[in-house]
Amino acid sequence: MTTAFKDRNLLAVIGDEDTITGLLLAGIGHVEHGKKNFLVVDSKTQVSTIEGAFQEYTERKDIAILLINQHVAEKIRPTVDKYQKAFPALLEIPSKDHPYETIRRIGTSELSLWKDPFM
Repeated sequence: MTTAFKDRNLLAVIGDEDTITGLLLAGIGHVEHGKKNFLVVDSKTQVSTIEGAFQEYTERKDIAILLINQHVAEKIRPTVDKYQKAFPALLEIPSKDHPYETIRRIGTSELSLWKDPFM
């Protein structure tokens, strides 16, 4: 039996300290039975730790949206690109020190749609 969408009521975040701090101040933090819905990533955080958090958050039935800083997503790009589920929804977001790079996320097939039809 699939989990009801109404049970998915949390945001999860994988990001740098500034992003996590801001979102925690906004009220998204949740800790239950020692399980958090956020991971602070810094230069010492191992890729396996990031991948583990990504897998945990995408498998949890109480998370509706997973936010991940784009520069952190780049560290686990193959895992992020394989993710195809609708829930939790996956959104890559910018951070204070790493602005969002739109062109990086657009494939060549999408770029062909942007061509001027009158050229």
